[in-house]
Amino acid sequence: MSGHIAPVRSYVLIFALLMIFPAITVAAAFINLGPLNFPVAISIAIVKATLVILFFMHVKYSSQLTKMIIGTGLFFLLVMFSLTMTDYLSRGWRTEALGPRPQRSAPSQGAAHR
Repeated sequence: MSGHIAPVRSYVLIFALLMIFPAITVAAAFINLGPLNFPVAISIAIVKATLVILFFMHVKYSSQLTKMIIGTGLFFLLVMFSLTMTDYLSRGWRTEALGPRPQRSAPSQGAAHR
């Protein structure tokens, strides 16, 4: 089986990018982006995962069948996440950090007269 031979320069470039992206992630964590903190961090993680899959796992140079199998796996992963989130978001759970607060009973009137 003959495979595609990628130049060493491309591996070094991808490795350098994979070393830079964690620094970008840490820098983004120290910037208050409000509700965008998580989407920015997850976007950077997706870019890193895509680089690893395409170049280090040689998917970029693989056959159409390999690309289809990887795409199918990602599709079903998204389906599972979507179904899990629809179940999670449809529940009426209300949780607090330390659990539910206990109900305090009113002091008895006999104790107040002493």
